[in-house]
Amino acid sequence: MSDRAVVAMSGIAKRFGGVHALRGVDLTLRAGEVHALLGENGAGKSTLINILSGVVTDHDGQISVGGEPVRFAGPAAAQAAGIATIHQELDLVPALSVAENLVLGREPRTRLRTLDRRAMARAARDWLGPLGADIDPRRPVGSLRVGEQQLVEIAKALSLDARVLIMDEPTAALADAEVRRLMATIRALRDRGVAIVYISHRLEEIEHIADRATVLRNGEVAGTLRPDRADRQRIITLMVGRPAEALFNAGSAGAGVSAPAGPPVLEVGDLAVRPRVRRPGRCEPAGVSLTVHAGEIVGLAGLMGAGRTELLETLYGAGPPGRRTGLLRLAGHPYAPRGPRRALRAGVGFVPEDRRRSALVLEHPVGRSIVLAALRRLSTAGVVRSGRERDAVRQQVAALAIRTPSSTAPVGALSGGNQQKVVFARHLLTRPRLLLLDEPTRGVDVGAKAEIYRLLRRLADDGMGILLASSELPELTGVCDRIVVLRRGRAVAELPADGCTGEDILTAAMGGASAGGDDR
Repeated sequence: MSDRAVVAMSGIAKRFGGVHALRGVDLTLRAGEVHALLGENGAGKSTLINILSGVVTDHDGQISVGGEPVRFAGPAAAQAAGIATIHQELDLVPALSVAENLVLGREPRTRLRTLDRRAMARAARDWLGPLGADIDPRRPVGSLRVGEQQLVEIAKALSLDARVLIMDEPTAALADAEVRRLMATIRALRDRGVAIVYISHRLEEIEHIADRATVLRNGEVAGTLRPDRADRQRIITLMVGRPAEALFNAGSAGAGVSAPAGPPVLEVGDLAVRPRVRRPGRCEPAGVSLTVHAGEIVGLAGLMGAGRTELLETLYGAGPPGRRTGLLRLAGHPYAPRGPRRALRAGVGFVPEDRRRSALVLEHPVGRSIVLAALRRLSTAGVVRSGRERDAVRQQVAALAIRTPSSTAPVGALSGGNQQKVVFARHLLTRPRLLLLDEPTRGVDVGAKAEIYRLLRRLADDGMGILLASSELPELTGVCDRIVVLRRGRAVAELPADGCTGEDILTAAMGGASAGGDDR
């Protein structure tokens, strides 16, 4: 790491109406340094990187790049200065291919001025290769899983040959093997002298990869420290402004010591799906057996592409049409999910991985977003009773501690953690007996994670069955009672969460011997 400052931000301040998003923030980025930016959702991280990347141009304070004062007029000006950004909400065009997305705006041409698609495909493979991403450059981005889209976004930023790379939650949708490859790429970039701003809510990553960390709280710098030399409790205390006891592992108290499980809520026996039309990149169930009891949280583990999301979509009736074989029982009765509406009526709720694309209309008000799935219960003769709707919204906002200016505020204005709580509230209003969760804490801060973990344990203690897919190994071992490991659409191992380690899960997921399950 060099002492040379590539970027210096001083006295950065920004207000949105009467709200101070940033108050006099200083941030220095050095060549060959990974600088972590930490803080709860709403602490000012997104506003700060939006200023640095030219998205927000109206602000107070000064920015210098390479010792020269700058004032970016927009994202293009920031890119021209060598600053590339990988936003948490991916900036890709779903209808275009992977290669087209990677060269968008700088497409190679033949001598006849037509698109040189061979050159585009070669370049795409060169940029994706170091990330270990085996993705066909011709595939439409919209057909990729979220984790694969994340890798394409990272490759796009790396292709700009930036001297400053901003990474906002780059591992949120990646499984552990992909995270390790990304970490190796980050180290290589650091060795080349690139300054990297790394934003993540996964503190174990910060401790592992960051040279320095700046913590924001309420729009101000709460402290700057060396993560590898700082106690994790101190980092969390700086982030949230209060003692950190039991905060990060808020769900762990439930793992292995929950109330005795009740009767089976979900029974799955050798479930397999053969879709009428096979979609590239999907891994449908090909032999899954598991049981979820009332009062139990069962985890789904596996590498990216193991079939976790596809299994949850099948159980919710949201998978592709096709032939399904095997046993499916819900609360002791045969269960044949033929669509989300029927699944909801049967008592099954589903919180998807990508809340912004699959679960929310960001322009809709918070209140309407909460009641959307329960309109029948709030209606009389087909007419929604406004009093019932207001009461239901008020109860859910209070029960889940959703922080919102009002029930009429657009849900897109809330932080990631509060958006996720809105999705939870919507399904809890339907009073499900089985709750399916796909990456339930993706992109939310440590405080919101703790609240979600406490909510899940409370729901389980009240008798709900929960099936939770996650790529965060501490989340699986800390929140779940049992963990089912998937590989290539098959359940290959079942492990007790109590005493289970991340190494045990990875061993099973990657095909090694594993105690507690057979490796088929």
